[in-house]
Amino acid sequence: MRQARWLAKWKDSESKPAIYHCVSRVVDRRFVFGDAEREQFRIYMRMYENFSGCRVLSYCVMSNHFHILLEVPPMPENGLSDETLLQRLSALYSEAFVAGVSAELAAARKSAVDAVDEGQTRVAEIHTRFTYRMHDLSEFMKGLLIRYTRWFNRVHSRKGTLWEERFRSV
Repeated sequence: MRQARWLAKWKDSESKPAIYHCVSRVVDRRFVFGDAEREQFRIYMRMYENFSGCRVLSYCVMSNHFHILLEVPPMPENGLSDETLLQRLSALYSEAFVAGVSAELAAARKSAVDAVDEGQTRVAEIHTRFTYRMHDLSEFMKGLLIRYTRWFNRVHSRKGTLWEERFRSV
């Protein structure tokens, strides 16, 4: 059953970052994290760190669970620049995908000169398509756990969930 997640009172503060201790355990408490699995988990964690704008302060990957101390800063007041957005997208997506988004942004910026309201709205839509997953604890953990589970299931020829329940955070 889904439980309400405790979030810091200042989670929407414009200046103060929130720091969470996140834990998740493997289903049936199986020992699945060998050296190769730990390294792949670390790679995905760093990818999502670079994408999301969150910062991993410390982490520990045990044989059947992990701990992450995660700093979740507020989204910058003016949002992200196009350059910053594209740089963050390159942490998760291929060069071809990022180039496509770049071209889409350039076309929207060009049309913003012709029709100011419509062009600005299109640029904002493109940014929103990706930034809703940034500077957010739940989206960071969701992305990390899903991507790792897909990799693990593919490598070990298995199906289904890898995690006992939703992650815990304090």
